[in-house]
Amino acid sequence: AFNPTRGLDVGAIEFVHKYLVQQRNKGRAILLVSFELDEIMGLSDRINVIFDGKINGEMPGKDADQYKLGLMMAGGKA
Repeated sequence: AFNPTRGLDVGAIEFVHKYLVQQRNKGRAILLVSFELDEIMGLSDRINVIFDGKINGEMPGKDADQYKLGLMMAGGKA
């Protein structure tokens, strides 16, 4: 899903988030691409950050914070 909640109201965002979690809980893989870091951190089991066309870092969603993700998004290593 690419920016699945962009432009949606709060109720619709909650619906989309619940749907994604339900699908994950059924064992389905979800590829979530979003500019919303809170959304990424809240929904992801594993986060990969791409910088300059390459995967620059990976971490479990439970270990992620805005500082670490921002550092990787800028080309650094967390």
